[in-house]
Amino acid sequence: MSRSSSAGQSSSFSRPRHVVKRLLAKPQHEGEGAVVRRSIGRLELKHLDPFLLMDEFSVSAPAGFPDHPHRGFETVTYMLDGAFTHQDFAGHKGTIRTGDVQWMTAGRGIIHSEMPEGEGIQRGLQLWINLTAKDKMIAPGYQELQSEDISRVEKDGVEVCVIAGEAMGVRSPVYTRTPTMFLDFTLRPGVHTHQHIPDSWNSFVYVLEGEGIFGNMSSSPATAHHTLVLSTGDGLSIWNRSTKLLRFVLIGGQPLNEPVVQYGPFVMNTQAEIDQTIEDFQFCKNGFENATCWKSQP
Repeated sequence: MSRSSSAGQSSSFSRPRHVVKRLLAKPQHEGEGAVVRRSIGRLELKHLDPFLLMDEFSVSAPAGFPDHPHRGFETVTYMLDGAFTHQDFAGHKGTIRTGDVQWMTAGRGIIHSEMPEGEGIQRGLQLWINLTAKDKMIAPGYQELQSEDISRVEKDGVEVCVIAGEAMGVRSPVYTRTPTMFLDFTLRPGVHTHQHIPDSWNSFVYVLEGEGIFGNMSSSPATAHHTLVLSTGDGLSIWNRSTKLLRFVLIGGQPLNEPVVQYGPFVMNTQAEIDQTIEDFQFCKNGFENATCWKSQP
């Protein structure tokens, strides 16, 4: 990495990735009074295998995401500012705060709530990652990392938090059933960097603040709340030519190449499996047994 503008002109990859689609995530209402900026999971970008949804949420109490079910995928919640408390029908309860991560495997079924903790606006990202057909009915589970447990590397004006995958020689301890990378980058003004991405993976960038140039120097700058879908290739080059900090997440995953049938919070491979899931939820069976008498506590 270098601050030299001449050194930053060329990529270090044989097949550099470039931006093939650019979307502005506009605010919309979800849950009860919550506001999200949805990038993946909207009409213009329904899925990006293996990713099903990507939201940047901004929530103030009493709004939030009260009791709701999931089946067939994983959710990753990354707090940008503030705190969220989650609880589920298996007795799991906890609060994640700024910089913390909850990696939840819904598997065959979970009912949980996600509600803001404290005053003011609580901000974060939530990513939905699909599971293969063989993993969709596994037992639910959690991996939770506090901010201090997430690996951080800083060099030559580039800082990266390695939530999943590897960057700058550092690997995350998070186990990803669907192979995934989730990196939070901050670049100082005038700095550039290059990040390897496995060639066969799908990937995208979500800009959190500032503006950056992604893929090649001739690209137009991307600003906050923009999602950039990347081409295939072995890595991505990024330049911050502005006078302010650039912060973005780079997310990539190995495609499952399986049919996706989604009905709200249920994601399976066939319509028959969705029909069965609805029945299981309604009659509290096959993974939803604990739903009969459970309600989250205020």
